[in-house]
Amino acid sequence: MTRPISFCIAAVLLLGLPLLGVWLAGLPVSQYTEFPPLAIYRVAAPFSTTAAIVIFATQVPLWLPVIAITLRFQVSGFRFQRLPRWGWIALAWTGTWWIIAWTRLPCFAPIQRHTFTPLWLGYITFVNALTFARSGRCMMTQEPRRLMRLFAASGFFWWFFEYLNRFVQNWFYVGIENFGRFEYFIFATLAFSTVLPAVISTAEMLDAFTPANALAFTARRPPAGATEPRRIAAKILGGAQLLLGCLALTSIGIWPDYFFPFLWLAPLFILTSLKALRGEETIFSPAARGDWRRLAVLSLAALICGFFWEMWNFHSLAKWQYLVPFVGVWKVFEMPLLGFAGYLPFGWECAVIADALARRPPISATVAVPVVPS
Repeated sequence: MTRPISFCIAAVLLLGLPLLGVWLAGLPVSQYTEFPPLAIYRVAAPFSTTAAIVIFATQVPLWLPVIAITLRFQVSGFRFQRLPRWGWIALAWTGTWWIIAWTRLPCFAPIQRHTFTPLWLGYITFVNALTFARSGRCMMTQEPRRLMRLFAASGFFWWFFEYLNRFVQNWFYVGIENFGRFEYFIFATLAFSTVLPAVISTAEMLDAFTPANALAFTARRPPAGATEPRRIAAKILGGAQLLLGCLALTSIGIWPDYFFPFLWLAPLFILTSLKALRGEETIFSPAARGDWRRLAVLSLAALICGFFWEMWNFHSLAKWQYLVPFVGVWKVFEMPLLGFAGYLPFGWECAVIADALARRPPISATVAVPVVPS
């Protein structure tokens, strides 16, 4: 299976399977194509103790590597004096836009609906400055073209999740009612274009502050040449993963209250399984050899971004709110507490796209950034 064929298959599956589920459920397709997506046509299932316990129990394996990598975070030897001047400027810029976003002064009124993009441009720049201060290099200074590719792809990337959200309606936007279609598309795309750069920049910052062998539990190395049984086993596993992803993505359109967590998992299953069926390494390959570091770093990076997404959103004029079935309580900002686990696999999905855009293996997979001794 060539990469172009694999890409076409992925596009058909990712876009078509939720619609197939809607068709199988006998629901009208028109309610899933409204733009801007303003109508709320679903009522989230009420809180369920049983569902909350089950969802929490399934989250535990995702949280353990994140906790482990957090405990290995090393700041010894870091000095803020090493932060470049543009890092301090970015910090001041972000603080200024934070004030604008959360205040309702008349002089700020024309721009208060558009603070998301400036805030995250400041965040991305500041995180790159932290990486530079720690390791002497960062994506912004060493790989600006790669960073620009992430900005360009990120808009399409998050529009896909907006598409999936139409089937589950786990979040909706307020404060956008006066936007026309074209205006909404432009400003939303600008905001969405910061998602991939933010997560990947944060992951590279965390790379600079964690030892290269932080979560390497075995000394196994990848085999020099895969044997035929190993290749067959990998393809069987990839096929099973592809089937699971397809079934889950279809089920989102049929039973959204029960399959909404797979909004964050099914695309990952499909994309990585197609890569495995081509005989290529996937984002899970290092973990299969006992090295969980990259998965943990990516999850923590997405969680950190998620915290700032939710915090800055809380008092913003144009914002999102949540309708999460069964666990829509115990909110931190607007997000239900158990909903933060969705950020953990989201970090992996960001890396899958970033790796596909990279013209060489990502830094975190190839370079062990030295830790400055205390």
